[in-house]
Amino acid sequence: MRVIEIARPGGPEVLVPAERALPEPGPGAVRIRVAWAGVNRPDVAQRSGTYDPPPGASDLPGLEASGEIVAIGEGVPEAALGAQVCALLPGGGYAEEVVTPYAHCLPVPEGMSLRAAACLPETYFTVWENVFRRGRLKAGEVFLLHGGSSGIGTTAIQLARAFGARVFATAGTAEKCQACLDLGAERAINYREENFVEVLAQAGGAELILDMVGGSYIPRDIRALKLEGRLVMIAFLGGPKAEVNFAQVMMKRLTVTGSTLRAQSDQAKAEIAEGLREHVWPLLAAGRVAPVIDSSFPLAEAAAAHARMETSDHIGKIVLEVAGG
Repeated sequence: MRVIEIARPGGPEVLVPAERALPEPGPGAVRIRVAWAGVNRPDVAQRSGTYDPPPGASDLPGLEASGEIVAIGEGVPEAALGAQVCALLPGGGYAEEVVTPYAHCLPVPEGMSLRAAACLPETYFTVWENVFRRGRLKAGEVFLLHGGSSGIGTTAIQLARAFGARVFATAGTAEKCQACLDLGAERAINYREENFVEVLAQAGGAELILDMVGGSYIPRDIRALKLEGRLVMIAFLGGPKAEVNFAQVMMKRLTVTGSTLRAQSDQAKAEIAEGLREHVWPLLAAGRVAPVIDSSFPLAEAAAAHARMETSDHIGKIVLEVAGG
């Protein structure tokens, strides 16, 4: 099969076409003929040499894909063969075929294209786990998310609105701020022109903040939270270190937490999948939420897709066309 390998740590140019043997699904796993594969920030970090795959995972990049199940391992029902699914992957999505646990596969939502479905797993698993399970967002609460025009951001805005929260989002251009508003944000904050702490103070503070920036944002997040607020960290584009006054954490009785998705157990990911199947997939089928797609590239042009992501000019998801459809 055709794949895209990381020749060595470096820039987008280190992504090179290669050929490999088809992977075989073990017990509880399936092999998917990939139609489309999503491109995500962890792929960029892995290519750069700062995010190694967990033990046992493929060394190929790619954490989500859509396509058809073409082979099954022991314990997987025969009825799974031929099903069109989108799936969270341990790695290996930049390839014509990929293996993943069957429990991490979800049906392509009714009426949705395979191209759009490839945009779902990584972002929807991440948002469901961190905003709703870990962050405990409830209807009526004020929710601030940074990076509102990213794949995670566009997903979080829509889901938070669908579940009745008041959404505030930061972004870096007028166009990106407008995209956040169009998706349902009550207020979009251009971080180059406004102080999000001051904006949230006018709203009475945030109950929940989802932060993928880190660095200097962390102490500002703490100031922007109201009593009993929750801060959830999912990435550190601005760096993982900050000076924090923990007296504010104590006095405001805050919860500061975070998580990564890829390193979690297969069982934990399966539980997230079941939550999505029950609570979110009906919203997708009804058209109440939908992935936002920025651009698509052929598999052979994965380097160009990474270059696009690294500009940070994109709004929504970037995908790779493998078999198409």
